[in-house]
Amino acid sequence: MNLLIAILLLPCLGFALCFTVGKALGHRVGWAAVATTAAGLVLVSLAAATHQPVDTFSTTWLRIGSTPFSFSLYYDNAALLMLVLVHFIAVLIQLFSIDYLKPQSDHRRYFGFIQLFILAMLAIILAGNLFQLYFFWELVGLCSYLLIGFWYQKPRAVWAAKKAFLINRIGDAGLLLGIFCVYQQFQTTDFSSFANQDQLTTAGGLLLFCGCVGKSAQWPLSSWLPDAMEGPTPASALIHAATMVAAGIFLLFRIYPLLSPDALVVVAVVGVFTALWASYSAVYQTDIKKTLAYSTVSQLGLMVLAVGVGAPQAAMFHLCTHAFFKAGLFLGAGSIISSTRSQDTTQMGGLASKLPVTFVCYVLCAGALAGLPLLSGFLSKDSILVAAISWANGYQRWWAYTIPALALASVGLTAFYVTKQVKMIFFGIARNQPPTLPIVESGWFIKLPLVLLAMLSVGFWFSPNPLQSESNWVVPFLGNNTVGLPMHWVGWVSVITTSVGILSAWRVDYRRFTLAKKSYLDILFDHFLPKYVGFFARFFNQIDVKIIDRAVDYVGISSVILAHIIAWFDRHVVDGLARLSAWAAGFGGNVARSFQNGRIQSYFVVSLMGLVLIIILFLL
Repeated sequence: MNLLIAILLLPCLGFALCFTVGKALGHRVGWAAVATTAAGLVLVSLAAATHQPVDTFSTTWLRIGSTPFSFSLYYDNAALLMLVLVHFIAVLIQLFSIDYLKPQSDHRRYFGFIQLFILAMLAIILAGNLFQLYFFWELVGLCSYLLIGFWYQKPRAVWAAKKAFLINRIGDAGLLLGIFCVYQQFQTTDFSSFANQDQLTTAGGLLLFCGCVGKSAQWPLSSWLPDAMEGPTPASALIHAATMVAAGIFLLFRIYPLLSPDALVVVAVVGVFTALWASYSAVYQTDIKKTLAYSTVSQLGLMVLAVGVGAPQAAMFHLCTHAFFKAGLFLGAGSIISSTRSQDTTQMGGLASKLPVTFVCYVLCAGALAGLPLLSGFLSKDSILVAAISWANGYQRWWAYTIPALALASVGLTAFYVTKQVKMIFFGIARNQPPTLPIVESGWFIKLPLVLLAMLSVGFWFSPNPLQSESNWVVPFLGNNTVGLPMHWVGWVSVITTSVGILSAWRVDYRRFTLAKKSYLDILFDHFLPKYVGFFARFFNQIDVKIIDRAVDYVGISSVILAHIIAWFDRHVVDGLARLSAWAAGFGGNVARSFQNGRIQSYFVVSLMGLVLIIILFLL
């Protein structure tokens, strides 16, 4: 437990260093941040060497009446896995940021926010109860606001930060109400007691799920995540890979024992719908970071689906693999943007020979995202599909089989859009690139994190047999293997679906999004998808973007009006009462001073008046 407390204190130290001596260190403050997080990784390794299956620490934090509220740490295999994941990826992202942000100023503010972000996520991982988790849950929301709006000179960045902050408040309000429901029903919110409790009411479980809907960008609170790309690219990698969006899935893993069967069905439906809708939306994106953002929303939907179908360990498995290849994709996007000075993939092309290291790493991570065999994404996605089919077999209803079918469709669309993106960036001829700006690959501070993350996207790290998801070590490490019985045919179906998506994307012409040669695919992509599927996608996108965006604008306007009302009340009412109190005190002092004039007659009159008042009060 001393090691765990030290792990929490290290990012506090890093945050303090960045804002105290950061200005004097200049761009070297990044090395201090990397050293602090690397020291935390060493401490996590020491904690793993002395790891107990479950370890808890608790001390009374405060009392409200006779009810104590504790500050507690809950350390189990899931916490250990997340501690390693967050520290390792944070080290690579900060190392990448040293070179990537060198032309920028205000390094101490950036790395200070990163350290605060790491602290908030570590505290969520080690939180022993829901009330404590909620405190740091809000700190994660604050840090995301600060990083998304890091370039506050840009109005779009300020707007995106405000949007992310306000939309997350909707989900957080539901989470807080859910925490109250847990305490009202069980008289405790300790995670260590959840396994022995009865299931929470369906309404209470769905209120807790609201927190995940907001943080993990599930429909209908998902529109903030693509707009969050206004922040620095390494910060986007941290948000998408190991911190903010991962917090929602980790919360679901913690509260899974409390969720009723009806609540789990809602969780599964929301997850699979989000996965399908976001993967289809990613198909039509041309901004390199927005494509990856919609991809994150889709992959998070698969993780939520896994929890809904009774396989929370499979959700954590996909969270782990996704963290590596998605961080690699975002850092690869940062390398491409740094070299081409553009985020528009229609303005790229032919970069494979000019950015060879970035190309190889990006293709490996993209293959893991698409679910190609021998790569990590294939193993974790296969685990989720097997769990979904096992769940549907348990229901024995036709509608239950639509859940794995839609999940499989999202897998195919993922392979399609990621292949389309790779083709537009690295293959073909260079399009509209200014010849006066040479394209040169970045230095090794940028390439080294890419290489490491690409290597960790290979399936051998997670399973001795990367062609069978049942042989992975992550699911058994996290608890009972609830993925389901082995279904080797699911892997073959997944590979076929992925292959169809890749081959279809390779034949699509990027310029008009039509086929280079007319075939049956021309009918599919030129007519059916835009006309029918596109209608439903745009319909839900209108609900998600237009209504939520308009609500954010209305909240902003209402906040300004409310601020003016409060300012008027403060000036005229609060200040008026203060001035009235001061005048009354002065007037009373003047009256009392007038009796102290040195005349015996005045003293006699005052004494007589006092005696009369005493007699009156006595008689009453």
